[in-house]
Amino acid sequence: MTFTLLRSVCACLALSGAVAAYAQTDTPAADGSSMSAQAGAQAGTQASPTNQKATKADRTLSRAVRRALSKAQGFDVSGVFVRARSGAVTLSGTVRNGDQIRQAEEVTRSVQGVTSVTNRLTLFHGGNG
Repeated sequence: MTFTLLRSVCACLALSGAVAAYAQTDTPAADGSSMSAQAGAQAGTQASPTNQKATKADRTLSRAVRRALSKAQGFDVSGVFVRARSGAVTLSGTVRNGDQIRQAEEVTRSVQGVTSVTNRLTLFHGGNG
């Protein structure tokens, strides 16, 4: 019974940590100025215009990148999320091996309309236990 209680507490802590990690936001500077792409990468944020609404062109570019990733040999796109804003593409999510992180970036750069790539993909380390 103690083991079950301990396991339940650990599961709750892990879940709350995961929720807190996704609760972070990427907001522009309060004064409306934008950082350069290099400064944004160093600060861990993506430089973006004040209006962060996805346009039709952004959605089209996201779909084109996702389609290219799905056609890449040996690449599993199921855990990958693609976000495009004015040609700047951000990849996030998980992949099964380290080679796929580099492969995703190369494939994304080859898509017409992509001006920059921020690769935030991580390795998938398995499920529950």
